[in-house]
Amino acid sequence: MSWPPLEVADIIRAAGDAFIERNRHWLGWKHVKVLLAIARCRTAALGGHLDQCTRCGYRAISFNSCRNRHCPKCQTAARERWIAARQRELLPTRYLHVVFTLPRHLAPLVLQNKKVIYDLLFRTSAETLLEVARNPEHLGAEIGFFSVLHTWSQQLNIHPHVHCVVPAGGLSPDHTRWIHARENYFLPKKVLRKVFRGKFVSVLERAFQNGQLNFHADLKLLANPKTFAAWLRPLFREKWVVYLKPPFGGPAYALQYLGRYTHRVAISNHRLVSFANGQVTFRWRDSADGNKQKLLPLSVNEFLTRFLLHILPQGFVRIRHFGFLANRRRTTLLPLCFQLLGATPEPPAEEHPCSTEDAPDLYRCPKCGGPMKIIERLTAAEIQLRSPPELTAAA
Repeated sequence: MSWPPLEVADIIRAAGDAFIERNRHWLGWKHVKVLLAIARCRTAALGGHLDQCTRCGYRAISFNSCRNRHCPKCQTAARERWIAARQRELLPTRYLHVVFTLPRHLAPLVLQNKKVIYDLLFRTSAETLLEVARNPEHLGAEIGFFSVLHTWSQQLNIHPHVHCVVPAGGLSPDHTRWIHARENYFLPKKVLRKVFRGKFVSVLERAFQNGQLNFHADLKLLANPKTFAAWLRPLFREKWVVYLKPPFGGPAYALQYLGRYTHRVAISNHRLVSFANGQVTFRWRDSADGNKQKLLPLSVNEFLTRFLLHILPQGFVRIRHFGFLANRRRTTLLPLCFQLLGATPEPPAEEHPCSTEDAPDLYRCPKCGGPMKIIERLTAAEIQLRSPPELTAAA
């Protein structure tokens, strides 16, 4: 993939200080921390390391990554490591993709209660899949899957939804056989919508009764129980979105497919088009118009504001496992699934001969293709003393 001509980091370096000064009334330390991390990512400010090719002796200095999970540049290596770890868990069967989305009506409440509502979204979507799949009228099996939280729309507005990747089948109730889902069918969409809506509204009401929800600014009136109940009522008239894609292939294709969803951030650098005259323009896909790509210009203040809407709560886990893939059950039930499918788990993959997790582009020597090895760690001060930033040693 070609290097993008414009990055989120470039925008933050150029306009970040002014943005922070202008928005101190609502910015918190976590917002500033993310902006600072992205601005410093893979620059001399974070230090680096000197790598040498073990084959031809070529040397190069690489800057360290910020490793912030909201940074567009730091997710490639993290995604590859996560997928490699999951490779042994992929069953020899078809896989499906299910998406649960919260209605727009809830967006203002979500912004003031991210941790609570994102947790409820994970919980109710998982319970919905497990319950409907367990019903003998549908699949009659115990399924396992992982869910990934995304909080953005293509235009960077708040749009919480979870992507669930599910094997097309599950264990029988007595754990003696594997039950395959029907061809091009998994679970009834209408039933999933109804169950998901009922479960989510129910636990949201319970969270209100338990005092777990906060109401500020325009939402202060919702602290009144009657007002909150009236505000929730339209949710039962809405058609909640649950999207089921047909089975997309076996475990080999699943690995590539997972990479599209597991470590995304609100916007990738490759979607940025221009930054000029205080305006950022980026590409977005309009699903209401045949998925056509369009351009959206925003002021730099609005762009960074929308970007920061999607910062997750401290320590929040955005990839979770359920059913027979849940952490407490995986060790016992996953080998059983392989056994019933007539297969054995993949052996642990060999570690990639890379120089560092921070520099995926230097896994191999750019001169001869040999493995690069770190020979020296460099502080930010030491980086400044070394020029030029790329060195070539005699073979």
